[in-house]
Amino acid sequence: MAVRCVQRNIPVILVLCCSLFFSATAVAAGKSAANESLNNKIGQMLMVGFRGTALNDGYVILRDIRRHHLGGVILFDYDVLTRQPGRNITSPQQLKNLIAALQQAAISPLLVAVDQEGGRVARLKPEYGFSRTVSHAELGRLDDPQATYSASAEIAATLAELGINVNFAPVVDLCVNPDNPVIARLERCFSAQPDKVIHHAREVIQAHKAQGVVAVIKHFPGHGSSHSDSHLGFVDVTNCWTERELVPYTKLLETGEVQALMTAHVFNANLDADHPATLSHSTITGLLRGQLGFAGVVFSDDLQMGAISEHYGLEQAVQLALEAGVDILLFGNNLDYDPEIVPRVVNIIRDLVATGVISERRIDESYRRIMRLKGVER
Repeated sequence: MAVRCVQRNIPVILVLCCSLFFSATAVAAGKSAANESLNNKIGQMLMVGFRGTALNDGYVILRDIRRHHLGGVILFDYDVLTRQPGRNITSPQQLKNLIAALQQAAISPLLVAVDQEGGRVARLKPEYGFSRTVSHAELGRLDDPQATYSASAEIAATLAELGINVNFAPVVDLCVNPDNPVIARLERCFSAQPDKVIHHAREVIQAHKAQGVVAVIKHFPGHGSSHSDSHLGFVDVTNCWTERELVPYTKLLETGEVQALMTAHVFNANLDADHPATLSHSTITGLLRGQLGFAGVVFSDDLQMGAISEHYGLEQAVQLALEAGVDILLFGNNLDYDPEIVPRVVNIIRDLVATGVISERRIDESYRRIMRLKGVER
């Protein structure tokens, strides 16, 4: 274009203006592309819950997927705030249609997650037309690896048929406190013995892998010794937690079979004197990534749980989770409901990057791990 200006004998000053204009336009376009790339990376680092059993164009979740590049959703059968069943799940066919509609709206494949541990913690219940499932505790008492594999394979096959590709299971917390209100009392742990937990957890992981479903072990670095529920508020395990609770994680990670892991919101001064595990750099980056060598995806537990939301503001929690090394920030949107949670968190992370508090390199690290988990090579 500048050459054509010269050929027509237009004054040199105008030539320079033409050149500067198109150079500025190219720079602006480059910045726009870079921003779009950053937006996509940030969106992939979020997983949220939503309300609805079917979709239309007015649904906020579709906006979040299309505009904010949301990377994952979590499904619930019960709405805690309204105390109503059927939040996302009413029947197998309904759920399959819902998931298909969500995936159709996504550019990058969505991670579609559920807590289908078995027993009392199961979102796909018989009253919605699904098969009864058995708890980790039942399988631990039976102590038959083949039975554990078969039960897990049935769950995984059901999930795969529906289009659910992530299961937040198995729980590898030790049953060290039989009165633990959120683990042992709900029969969510296999055993108090690390070797037994490892044995059964491997069967669960392998059964899911055979169906193409990611099994996410939880709750790192151990929730089994707690005396209270991190859904409700601050949980301090400093005086009851022991390194023995790390054994299932250490041994399972050594197998190379673990693709993803979920953090616990427990505070443990032995590991971090300031923050609970989900927000702890020394626990996630230092212990999990550094000492244990985990290279897979780290999910936070729900950041709207009382252990986080009652002690940290949203901006602080997001910043600390990213600094800790969490890859996917989970907002169940069930204990609290915020239809604007995705754009709010996207803007928080963008601001953290823009001000240099969080580097884009840090975002890239999580983005690459997430893409590998999705099977998209980047």
